[in-house]
Amino acid sequence: MTTSMTPVDMPTDAENYRHSQYLTVFQEVTRLISMVHEPQQVMDMVVSTLPGLLDLEGATIRLLDKATNTFVVGAARGVSPEYLSRAYIDTAEVLAAVRRGEPASRSGLHLEGDERSKEAIAAEGIVSVLSLPIVYKDEVAGLVRLLSKRPRTFSRMQVEFCMALAEQIGIALANSRMHEEMAQQISYLKAVRHISQLVNSTLDLNQILNAIVQQLPPIMEVSACTIRLLHPATNRLELMAASGLSDDYLNRGSISREDAIFKALSGEPVAIYDATKDVRVNYHEEILQEGIKSILAVPLRSGSEVIGVLRLLTAYHHLFTPAEIDFAMSVAEEGGNAIEKARTYRKIELLFNQIEEHERFLTTIMDSLWLQLLVLSPDRRIIMVNKMFCKTHGIAEKDVLGRDYHEISPWASPRREDCPVDRVFTDGRPVAILDKLSHGDHDLWFERHLSPIFDDDGKIEIIIEAVRDITDQKLLEKEKLEKMKLQGVVEMAGTAAHNINSPLFAALGTAQLLVDDISDQQTMAELQLIIKNLRAIGALTKEMTAVTGFESKDYVGDARIVELTSSPWHPAKT
Repeated sequence: MTTSMTPVDMPTDAENYRHSQYLTVFQEVTRLISMVHEPQQVMDMVVSTLPGLLDLEGATIRLLDKATNTFVVGAARGVSPEYLSRAYIDTAEVLAAVRRGEPASRSGLHLEGDERSKEAIAAEGIVSVLSLPIVYKDEVAGLVRLLSKRPRTFSRMQVEFCMALAEQIGIALANSRMHEEMAQQISYLKAVRHISQLVNSTLDLNQILNAIVQQLPPIMEVSACTIRLLHPATNRLELMAASGLSDDYLNRGSISREDAIFKALSGEPVAIYDATKDVRVNYHEEILQEGIKSILAVPLRSGSEVIGVLRLLTAYHHLFTPAEIDFAMSVAEEGGNAIEKARTYRKIELLFNQIEEHERFLTTIMDSLWLQLLVLSPDRRIIMVNKMFCKTHGIAEKDVLGRDYHEISPWASPRREDCPVDRVFTDGRPVAILDKLSHGDHDLWFERHLSPIFDDDGKIEIIIEAVRDITDQKLLEKEKLEKMKLQGVVEMAGTAAHNINSPLFAALGTAQLLVDDISDQQTMAELQLIIKNLRAIGALTKEMTAVTGFESKDYVGDARIVELTSSPWHPAKT
């Protein structure tokens, strides 16, 4: 069944022509959106086309600036700069309707607003205005305003057509934003990689900090950057690196009590649009003098720990986007890890320097000793040796270190089970040993002390062996013993001589008395011989009682004899 249209329902030729024009404009806008990523061309085309198409004097497009929550000019045709620069745009009711996504039409605009705006509107001659929201995915991105210098009403079709165009503008803005965000993300990824390579190419803390504060501002199009780190000992923030700021501003005072810093140290980013007035930061006068408008503070992390705060500062009011905040957080996290590695390296370097200093001090002490010292690891390898050992055995230190103890030690037992080093490692008790080594035609005596050094777990960490040459002491003791023996002989000889003297003198006296009574010549001769021998014995005992010392002298072969000595003023010598 077919239906026919009455003459009343049939569109006129003028309406058909207007509809075709609407369709042509809409198609051209759609085509332009699909071809370009820049919404400015789309907006310029719309404001250029609509006045002629709808018999208007002008058209403007204003975009919503989220930073200030105001509508700023995006494109305009048919109006003067003075009209565009006015502070008053429309009534609060109209703007509220636009923010809700609803069109609003009204007349008599020249009667409202501040005096400057009234003058600009009156001079422009605008009487009627149709305001339409630019909406994409239920979000208002701006508004289209159609301007007429005479009282005017807009048909439903005109409103729907303009709403459709406004929606296309919203699509163009969204596409452009998406394209910009993708390009920005690619740029940020490259920047993160570049900064990561820079900060991870060195373990010098100052180089890492300077790389971040110098590289980040041009990438994010900000004017300055600072890094403050928590001091490990005091847990207070200290300024470590900065760029783009004066010394006066940097030296303004501590910012540790700022609310923004507290929040950043808790692990959350803080974006401040108007730093000169925001209560989350202090020093508003100094901020104003420095020309700072907006601040982004993000935590510097090392793993899950916040170690400082990175701040980005702008010379213009800027609403930091989620992409910018995420990028700054990524750089801060990468930088935080590099900073912590550099700090750890610095600690290790300092520790090594201290260890080297202690080793030099210990080596100096060891080398100043007249003992031979060896330090052994649990695997029985020599890890330290003093100069006395090397000098005594004619060996270089480099040829000793790292060698097995049994290969180097001249005192090592041929049987491993008898080795005192193994005994100390097994029992954990110090050992003292007296060792004798044959050296050419004489013996050398050594006193060895092996002492274990324990770690915190009670395990033997090292063994220190101290060896003292006591050969001279042994020889001295031997000589002293021999002297004591000889002294005993001397004393015994004196005693024997004293005991001999009594019967000797008696016999000598008797023999002398017999001389007067003997007449026989032969007997007299024998008696004289006896008296002579008795006197010789008496002289000998007299010398024995005068002995005060002795002297050992070489004799034939290996034999030695002892020569007795007496005091020069003893009666035996006179």
